[in-house]
Amino acid sequence: MFKSLLSALPLALAFAFPAHAVERADVVIRHAAVVDVANVRILPDQAVVLRGEDIVAVGPDADVAGSWRAKRVVDGQGRFLIPGLWDMHVHFGGGPALIEENKALLPLYVAHGITSIRDASGDLPEQVLAWRAALREGSLAGPRLFTSGAKIEGIRPVWKGTLEVGDEAGVDAALARLREERVDFVKITDSTLTPSLFLYALSRAREAGMRTSGHIPMALTVPQAVDAGIRSLEHIDYAFKAGVKDEAAIAADFAAGRIDRAEANRRLQRGFDRDTALAAYRRLAAAGVFVTPTLNGGRIIDFLDADDHQDDDYLAYIGPGLRATYAWRVERAAKATPEQVAARHAHYHQLAAVLPLLQQAGVTIMAGTDAGFLNSYNYPGIGLHEELALYVKEGLTPAQALASATRAGPAWFDRLDRYGDIAPGKAADLVLLDRNPLEDVAATRAIRAVVLRGAVHDRADLDRMLAETRRQVAEWNARRVP
Repeated sequence: MFKSLLSALPLALAFAFPAHAVERADVVIRHAAVVDVANVRILPDQAVVLRGEDIVAVGPDADVAGSWRAKRVVDGQGRFLIPGLWDMHVHFGGGPALIEENKALLPLYVAHGITSIRDASGDLPEQVLAWRAALREGSLAGPRLFTSGAKIEGIRPVWKGTLEVGDEAGVDAALARLREERVDFVKITDSTLTPSLFLYALSRAREAGMRTSGHIPMALTVPQAVDAGIRSLEHIDYAFKAGVKDEAAIAADFAAGRIDRAEANRRLQRGFDRDTALAAYRRLAAAGVFVTPTLNGGRIIDFLDADDHQDDDYLAYIGPGLRATYAWRVERAAKATPEQVAARHAHYHQLAAVLPLLQQAGVTIMAGTDAGFLNSYNYPGIGLHEELALYVKEGLTPAQALASATRAGPAWFDRLDRYGDIAPGKAADLVLLDRNPLEDVAATRAIRAVVLRGAVHDRADLDRMLAETRRQVAEWNARRVP
């Protein structure tokens, strides 16, 4: 009897204390050092569980990993896991003949850890909207794409691919079209758009609940644009302008025709005042206006005398038609006198010095490159890492720079509930790095794997993306040889 009771005991205990249920997942990343960007800390030896496009569990590996059975297990080996990177200012364009060359840029973003991009309008708006839909449904490979569609401009503007408006009715019609296309934000520029219509477009977009960004006309002040509803300043030049003591007087003189653009710019460069700037930037922060500095694009052009980029290895990933669009800025820069070159250098440093003041005042800085057609040697993909390096060089901490590329974009789109953290319920957009980016922002380049929409792309996959783009560009190059 005693022996039979003993033999039955394991079965009885099994019913009394059931084994811990094992749930199914698609991917488990084990033994990763999770980078908590928001709290600037490292959580060592974590397991991150993915199901579909979602993160469903995160915690100490010893507590979490055993509860899940996954189709794929990735051993993080103590490497550093960050949220996917965002480039908040890119462009596609160059005309219909360059559609395929622009499309070939999409894998370059993923291969460099960039899981989301914000297209700030070019001259292929319909094509970009179609790509957005294809990316969402999975029929096209590439990063998440947010776009403004066609930008709003005046009549016969410099820029192509725009919605030309000459009166308030035209603005209303343009906004109605953009709402119908469900654009992610509205871009408004100032080539020929009148100042009054610029302000009208901002205010009407705000009334419609649409986010706005743009280029502010010289005849207006930054506070006027902010009061009308602009949500992000594209390029650090406008933040600099806001820090000029007599900005309003310069704008009024320009509007009245008493000074030309060159003289207005000279007065702006002479008039920057630190105290004025900090007060202006605190107002930007209070109004929830973000700034996308796009430092790297300006640096490249301003220092073409020191580096002409003709030997850049990255040119092998840029199609010949897109490379040809670089020429106009390069040729213009080449005509500069030694005095003008020196002035370019000085002006770049003057603009870059604004960056830590913005951070000090509490303005959210969004990492964006301005990469794409026209912007010479400002390369999609690697350009974001160069941008982050400049942020640290100019006074931000690595953690602040990293936040500008992981949390600022989602915050601007009011999507921090979904992106910018590694936590249950967040999107499975991740980057596994060999080194700690909180110590050295250059670690964002040391990519071991990228997770996009829950799919893991290891180093071999990323290298294949790069090799395929390089092969395609080589084929296009060969076709253009006479």
